[in-house]
Amino acid sequence: MLRFHLITLFPEACDAYLNASILGRARMNKKIKVDYQSPRDFVTNKWGKVDERPYGGGPGMVMTALPVVKAVKKSLTRRTGKIAIVWFVPGAKPFNNKEADALAKFDDVVLVCGRYEGIDDRAQKMIKTMGTLKTYSVGEATLTGGEVPAMAIVDAVTRRLPGVLGKDESVEERRVASRAVYTRPEVIEWEGKKYPTPKILLTGHAALIEEWRGGTLETTSAKKAIKKASK
Repeated sequence: MLRFHLITLFPEACDAYLNASILGRARMNKKIKVDYQSPRDFVTNKWGKVDERPYGGGPGMVMTALPVVKAVKKSLTRRTGKIAIVWFVPGAKPFNNKEADALAKFDDVVLVCGRYEGIDDRAQKMIKTMGTLKTYSVGEATLTGGEVPAMAIVDAVTRRLPGVLGKDESVEERRVASRAVYTRPEVIEWEGKKYPTPKILLTGHAALIEEWRGGTLETTSAKKAIKKASK
């Protein structure tokens, strides 16, 4: 079972999504486990503050290092398998399907969700000793916190695990496939126009349909298959 550990101040922002649909079933069927640790539980000041003003000036507040480091350490108590610690950095290597496959090989994946103007960079240096540190960016937009990227990674990795989607072919990027998909009705009428399903998909000719999905189907072959199916 792959265990995800989210280091976040806002677990409630994640849990509704991670309990729904395929991810919810994966948790119920013990394909994955999702735990949370809040840096707020490890502060030592009387105000419960997890942030301070940045040295050198600048807008906003910065999350302090030690509460984050302690939360990561707590999440990994008694863990002895392969551990990946994910740190989100704008402009870092983009997270993609290849990286999702790589993370699926770990036993524990810790996702550090920053907030405010980020996390004191010394925290990243301190947690390197706890596992394999991976830095990613998830998209080019700047977000309020790391929770949305963390959920994207849990989603992308979980759907690759055996038994989560039922069939390996359900992982779209592992098969040659057009991104365009169609379902009933065969023809949709909308505001005086007709929008038909591509006729090749109605032929039942599996090999030619796969060629069509891969963009390699010759026009003549398509016409012959469609003509034969129409008889």
